[in-house]
Amino acid sequence: MNETWRFIDSGNCSPAYNMALDEALLDWHSKGKIPPTIRFYGWNPATLSIGYFQKVEKEVNMQAVKDYGLGFVRRPTGGRGVLHDQELTYSVIVSEDHPEMPATVTEAYRVISEGILEGFKKVGLDAYFAVPRTDEEKNALKNPRSAVCFDAPSWYELVVEGRKVAGSAQTRQKGVILQHGSIILDIDEDKLFDLFNYPSERVRERMQKNFKNKAVAINALRKTPLTMEEAKEAFHYGFEKGLGITLEPYSLTMDEEAEVWKIARERYEQDSWNYRK
Repeated sequence: MNETWRFIDSGNCSPAYNMALDEALLDWHSKGKIPPTIRFYGWNPATLSIGYFQKVEKEVNMQAVKDYGLGFVRRPTGGRGVLHDQELTYSVIVSEDHPEMPATVTEAYRVISEGILEGFKKVGLDAYFAVPRTDEEKNALKNPRSAVCFDAPSWYELVVEGRKVAGSAQTRQKGVILQHGSIILDIDEDKLFDLFNYPSERVRERMQKNFKNKAVAINALRKTPLTMEEAKEAFHYGFEKGLGITLEPYSLTMDEEAEVWKIARERYEQDSWNYRK
């Protein structure tokens, strides 16, 4: 028998709500209130999220974020800047001591990402895991040069034809793994690169040119564009197959919703969190 996990499709939510719900799910799972959970969501408005450790003043062009009318939020996970626009965002919440979860971060990352791998196969893309082979590649992972998340495949990142197709980040708190990430359907590279600061225009041009060789959106690889509904269906199937689980749809209760909004207000809507030094 497959283990039953919970499945939540939140639809498009505000940046603060999205991060607050991921945090709440982690907390509830740590207290044994909910089973392991997979969540799909979108962003309204489109949003730039930055990693837990990033420096806003140094790296982000906040004027461009405002000019584009984007939301802005700091994630509880590491990693670099991500423009959440034409994408399916997912999160996975599962205990560190779950029998199927390896102890190391990278191996757990690979196991969870099997679900995404199967989703890509379902939409007809030949995706595989990138494993850094040379010392040079391994060192590049430790010292990423760029503030843009999709700039470099990390351990077990998903790639098609050598280019990154999904970006994910993970945190572990209270004995629980939270992994969330972006499955990009379409990408506006000019907009993405407008959102960061560069030492010079020349550096920006070089990085943007490099980016084309390193990252690609699903619809750039397909003859017929994938709709959001088709993407949800494919990756729902992918997670069930890749993790050997059955997903059971769930909607939050009013009490749970209230708790999420409280976290959103107290943390993810606060400048002291989003812009902290």
